[in-house]
Amino acid sequence: MSINKKDPLRKSEFITASSSLIDEIYSPENANDDKKYLDKIGFPGEYPYTRGVHSKMYRSSLWTMRQYAGFATAEESNNRYKYLLSQGQTGLSVAFDLPTQIGYDSDSPEASGEVGKVGVAIDTLADMEILLNGIPLDKISTSMTINASASVLLALYIVVAEKQGISSDKLRGTIQNDILKEYISRGTYIYPPTQSMRIITDIFSYCKKNVPLWNTISISGYHIREAGSTASEEIGFTLSDGIAYVEAAIKSGLDVDEFAPRLSFFFNSFTDLLEEVGKFRAARRIWAKIMKERFHAKNPKSLMLRFHTQTAGSTLTAQQPDNNIVRVTIQALAAVLGGTQSLHTNSKDEALALPTEESARIALRTQQIIAHESGIAETVDPLAGSYYVEAVTDRIENEALDIISKIDSMGGMVKAIEEGFVQASIQKSAYKYQQDIENKNRVIVGVNQFSIEEKEQEGLLRIDNSVEKNQINRLKNIKNTRDQNAVKTSLAHLKTAAKGTDNLMPYIIDAVKAYASIGEICNVMREVFGEYKENIIL
Repeated sequence: MSINKKDPLRKSEFITASSSLIDEIYSPENANDDKKYLDKIGFPGEYPYTRGVHSKMYRSSLWTMRQYAGFATAEESNNRYKYLLSQGQTGLSVAFDLPTQIGYDSDSPEASGEVGKVGVAIDTLADMEILLNGIPLDKISTSMTINASASVLLALYIVVAEKQGISSDKLRGTIQNDILKEYISRGTYIYPPTQSMRIITDIFSYCKKNVPLWNTISISGYHIREAGSTASEEIGFTLSDGIAYVEAAIKSGLDVDEFAPRLSFFFNSFTDLLEEVGKFRAARRIWAKIMKERFHAKNPKSLMLRFHTQTAGSTLTAQQPDNNIVRVTIQALAAVLGGTQSLHTNSKDEALALPTEESARIALRTQQIIAHESGIAETVDPLAGSYYVEAVTDRIENEALDIISKIDSMGGMVKAIEEGFVQASIQKSAYKYQQDIENKNRVIVGVNQFSIEEKEQEGLLRIDNSVEKNQINRLKNIKNTRDQNAVKTSLAHLKTAAKGTDNLMPYIIDAVKAYASIGEICNVMREVFGEYKENIIL
């Protein structure tokens, strides 16, 4: 519909961040009619949860404000956590270095040059004790971005809490534990898919009985979007991952309502504000219908898609980094308007280095200003009924459902990954997005338009090379002073369990208590399970 066809257009095509065409104007013709209102939109806290998983949303309590942090040593990260908590952060979000993520000790040859660089180095229980020193684990919710070695990091967390006198049934938090997206987009996997899925379902089962308040998985679309997917692909691929996890858990003998209430999701928030709002609303609606109609879940909490959001790291620019504050603000607005349960806002300097204390504080203040000054948290789903937002929600729902159907027809997500379908789809979308930037069909302020002469950035956070040497020395000392018989025995028991069908978590916890290292524990499972080798997609 056009209001005045004589008005000149400033560009030939108007598209979203996902390259979907945007109509000139939206009207009731694009929206749901009254008969479909309750079925498709409904009310907050009610099926299909389009408008939010809680009836009061932020009128009852604000989202959890987490700033993803971790670097260098456990001592330095602990200091950063305490600083952020003192500034009003309401939950921890732990970043681990690459060796920790893929189950290598800091003294391993594979870890050389990476210790403490993109997250905190954790080798044994001694490091975890320092990392969490002085932090009340019965009062703070902790999110740990860890996947292939998630079982070991969760075990470390449980044991540290136990040493603080806190029972595991009081612990609240989340482990990412989403290995399928590692095969798709990040690459920090260890074991083949079948064995990885066994570890994940063992965690589900163990936590159901022993850590009931813990979110046992954060099914992640964030890294899928960072790799270059569209908004619809982010939702379609992520929910297909979720379907695979639910099927694996049911196959292992769990009832859907025993574990589904503790599933959570993790999404990206791009700068296209209204498309992102529609994406979050569509994701809730699709998941509720999948759980109700496909898996016949009875518990309403099993139908609720609860999610954490992180603003889009891939949109941050090294050029004019102060502009990133504006980008992050828009992205955070989208997450809140879309009904997120927790949020991390990226710091302005993350395209250049790990965030400084000052830039991390600005990122946190961004959330606090949105929460307390913008007014958007005062009512639930304030954009509901917008002709455009409802049309975007419907479009993303339909496109994501088509993706899910395609993956189902291929035999499920594991098969789709093994055949390279998911990876190829993301690569195609990423290429299109980059072409648009290079052709200036998509403006990135400060990059392909509005650039200026800039001086080299000063005051960036750099990790000193001494961190690796000191971490290796600490690990060496732990290995020399621990009870070697206890380590040997616990690892032998773990190996036997891995060869059989016992739940692995109790054996991993025993090994952690004996101060066995992450590398030693993961190597035992490497011996039994083997390592995954990626198929090259041409």
